[in-house]
Amino acid sequence: MDTQASSSAPAALPPADLESLRAAFSGRLITDPADQEPFLIDWRRRYRGRALAVAVPDSVDDVAAVVRWCAERRLPIVPQGGNTGMSGAATPDDSGRAVVLSLAKLTKVRSIDTINNSITVEAGCTLDSVREAAAAAGRLFPLSLPSGGSCTIGGNLSTNAGGTAVLRYGNTRELCLGLEVVTAEGEVWDGLRGLRKDNTGYDLRDLYVGSEGTLGVITAATMKLYPQPAAQITAIAAVADPHAALKLLEMAQGKLGSSLTAFELIADLCLDLVVRYFPDCQKPFREASPYVVLMETSDSESEAHANASFESLMEAAIEAGVVTDAVVAQSLAQSQAMWKLREFVSEAQSAEGKNIKHDISVPISDIGRFIEETNALVEQAFPGIRMVVFGHLGDGNLHYNVSPPVGRTGAEHEAWFLGLQPAINLLVHDAVAAANGSISAEHGLGQLRRDEAARYKSPVEKALMWRVKRALDPLGIMNPGKVLAED
Repeated sequence: MDTQASSSAPAALPPADLESLRAAFSGRLITDPADQEPFLIDWRRRYRGRALAVAVPDSVDDVAAVVRWCAERRLPIVPQGGNTGMSGAATPDDSGRAVVLSLAKLTKVRSIDTINNSITVEAGCTLDSVREAAAAAGRLFPLSLPSGGSCTIGGNLSTNAGGTAVLRYGNTRELCLGLEVVTAEGEVWDGLRGLRKDNTGYDLRDLYVGSEGTLGVITAATMKLYPQPAAQITAIAAVADPHAALKLLEMAQGKLGSSLTAFELIADLCLDLVVRYFPDCQKPFREASPYVVLMETSDSESEAHANASFESLMEAAIEAGVVTDAVVAQSLAQSQAMWKLREFVSEAQSAEGKNIKHDISVPISDIGRFIEETNALVEQAFPGIRMVVFGHLGDGNLHYNVSPPVGRTGAEHEAWFLGLQPAINLLVHDAVAAANGSISAEHGLGQLRRDEAARYKSPVEKALMWRVKRALDPLGIMNPGKVLAED
């Protein structure tokens, strides 16, 4: 926790003071520990904290009132959306001093502009609800995540979430036109302009996107929309190694151009785990392949044109020896079955037991070498370790995960395996740094990667980030202990 935030605040507040918070805003104030429980533990159940109270305001003005109340008392504020984050950014520490600020009631779709191709929504709207509102207006909101039914737009922006369509549409930052933010002083900045061009000074929007609640509270956003594609076609191709997958990516971009929406690499071990724990899923090919590539195209012409383009690509790739087998989905059901093979990997690995996750990115051209060399380093250092490698090859983001050796189960073995985590993280992240990559591609730093990130950033970069933090959060109350290591 930032020492500036904790130095002048009392360890506990008198009941009358907490009553003044209840009177300061409209909405729920949760003080009973049992009722607070869902807000105090992260989605992966790695972090658990305590809170002075959980505030669930009804409006942006109520959010501002809660922030002002906390600022007057120098109490930490932990903004929280759908609480589906992977890095513990929305979980308070165990001091019991923080106010968790839930945006769950800010769920209005304020406007949709089909001429401007934009939608303005409040931060508590779930991702799926935004996609549904866009679809009802005949438009596409392309951000897609497995947690779409529970993750919120505010959280997506706070962590700059990625997903499967980054290759074509960009991550959440690229989809955002404007923001409404409650500052650390409790003022409301209305930046919901919906403009694609605005060169009138510093880009405040980009400071708040990806800041994980450490600079202010995102309460609403204006997001880009796109025309609905005429057809979306999915295919899976078998490849011998990541180098072949990269060659296929090059061919796909040449033949499909900007219609290529997704390009996902999946190692065979990932498929083994999925079909083991999800019996309704089946491997796409009779012959096992070291890797498969899951691809999707969003065609603006017709389904026939999309199918013909995909089939032409696969024929050329097989003839060139880049692909050993391929199948193009002929129905929505087949397409959904293909995507389940990708979307269920994380759940299947969790069902297999404890695992060590890495959310990394490296330059796309370097992915083949990175996987080949880093796999060899990890397997040599920790014999029997299984590499669970999958992710968004098209934008350079890999979920480079590790599972224990086969048969190593039970509490004793789990403790042994988790004890390897610091050494495995160091090995993997050093390899990422050597490749000029990032140790957090789309999940954010939170508290999980905070200290590790500091190891790889230059003194100049760290100093600049702290200057931004102190300028926008002078009291150090906004989500302290997240993103930035102690100065």
